[in-house]
Amino acid sequence: MKIILKEDITNLGYKDDVVEVKNGYGRNYLIPQGKAVIATPSALKVLAENQRQRAHKIAKMKADAEAIAAALEGVALTIGAKTSATGTIFGSVNNIQIAEALEKAGHNIDRKLISIKGAIKEVGKYTATIKLHKEVSVEIPFEVVSE
Repeated sequence: MKIILKEDITNLGYKDDVVEVKNGYGRNYLIPQGKAVIATPSALKVLAENQRQRAHKIAKMKADAEAIAAALEGVALTIGAKTSATGTIFGSVNNIQIAEALEKAGHNIDRKLISIKGAIKEVGKYTATIKLHKEVSVEIPFEVVSE
């Protein structure tokens, strides 16, 4: 079944994307939750008109995201964590700590935009991906050190 997404959904698509999903997922979850509508011909016409009217606004949002990405290009973070004698972290480093470190560096980034592959449970160098726009993302290197 084809649906039009009303909001960004991880691993499925972005707002106003037309995607193909299984009938049960669409009818039992996405549509009742208000996250999507069925892609009827009239809904597709309305979507096309809305996108045409918002084209300049979307271009400005993308330009703003590219400016933030350019400002984040040279940033390298150091995050301190309590560790054992072997270098294993008590707990783990997550996107909240990266957002806090970015805020200390002068960049206010929402933690929901930051993604890390896997759990960080040891001291070392890693990278985090910040998805600022559906077409703009930047990778930030960071190092976890022992406090």
